[in-house]
Amino acid sequence: MSDDVTTARPYAKAIFQLAKQGSNFDVWSERLKFLSAVVADKNVAQALQDPNSTATARASLIEKIAGDKLDGEAVNMIRLLAENGRLGSMSSISSLYDDYRAQDEGTLEAEVISAIALDDNYRAKLSESLQRKFNKKVNIVNTIDESLIAGAIIRAGDVVIDGSVKGKLAQLGGNLSA
Repeated sequence: MSDDVTTARPYAKAIFQLAKQGSNFDVWSERLKFLSAVVADKNVAQALQDPNSTATARASLIEKIAGDKLDGEAVNMIRLLAENGRLGSMSSISSLYDDYRAQDEGTLEAEVISAIALDDNYRAKLSESLQRKFNKKVNIVNTIDESLIAGAIIRAGDVVIDGSVKGKLAQLGGNLSA
């Protein structure tokens, strides 16, 4: 995976710069997410790995699937990735692009995994608290995992805060067995 990120980085940086110049961050974010889903499809991935397929054929396949969702810049990107055998890195390119964008905009995405859905009041308080902690605007994405029993796990950047009952019980069990 780290090799994939390493090879994806220059493409993500170039796309980020292109999006910044054109002031179209949202367009590129959506485009990259869409293309990631396309190349992750089992049938498409199999076709892209066919050793008898040319770079032109691989790019053409993606272009046909995408239809009118791609402009000239995106088509050029697809062709360049196909020529360099990097279409399979689309997910990493998309992820890195999102990281560069968030860094540029001073935002951070925080995944909050909780046993129940967060209500608007709690979401606002949590967002405010995380904004103070990270000194960035925080976008909260809530995921439900009923196995947590209660509480939440927060993943923001490299930070993980486990305040779930399940996590506390596991920690207690580890301490007792030690």
